[in-house]
Amino acid sequence: MKILLNADDYGLTKGVTDGIIQSHVNGIVQSATLMMNGLAVSYAVEQAHKHPSLQVGIHLVLTWGKPVGRDAASLTNEKGLFKFSNSEKSNIDLDPQLVEKEWEAQIEAFLNTGLPLHHIDSHHHVHSWPALKEVIVRLAKKYKVPVRFADSIKDESDILLTQALWLDFYGDGVDGQLFHKLKDLPYESIEVMTHPAIIDHDLRSVSSYVEKRKTELELLCSMSMPDWAKAF
Repeated sequence: MKILLNADDYGLTKGVTDGIIQSHVNGIVQSATLMMNGLAVSYAVEQAHKHPSLQVGIHLVLTWGKPVGRDAASLTNEKGLFKFSNSEKSNIDLDPQLVEKEWEAQIEAFLNTGLPLHHIDSHHHVHSWPALKEVIVRLAKKYKVPVRFADSIKDESDILLTQALWLDFYGDGVDGQLFHKLKDLPYESIEVMTHPAIIDHDLRSVSSYVEKRKTELELLCSMSMPDWAKAF
């Protein structure tokens, strides 16, 4: 089985960025996905250029922070922040065309950093919303990069990064038994979503998922890839 350990929220804060870099240099994280509207994007890009073995993709955003595109006013609230929640059911006025334009702006901003675009995924899994299926398929094909697995696009095998996505290394599921849990799964390839970080003030101010990120970092730097796992 091929296993890809990806760290989400790269660039969200400096502490998150440093934690991800540590989990790559001293641990088993192979890739990260960059939030182009994060609080530490420039720093994250700088660190990625210093550590080219870290594969970097984009963490498309629709439910946190400010848009990257100039013509995104209809996607925001009175404070200029994205007005959408992490639940598609509460976003009945979602316009896929406007989302596609904003996500193109985020991807173009990523490409302007000079980093190779490894893959696409999203904050709060918004790319998995059925209403945005056609959008994410078009973007994957336009930019010729794979996309994180989601049930809504599981029939689009030509654009999938892996055959499955492991979401349970999160919260109460963060423990040292990760590979034991993965070993007998019936997949040729799987991505493990992770969130390592060094906790800083900015992280506490923007995320409800904080303390476990430190535990993730410690585990990801102490575990080793098993002999039966193949490099991704």
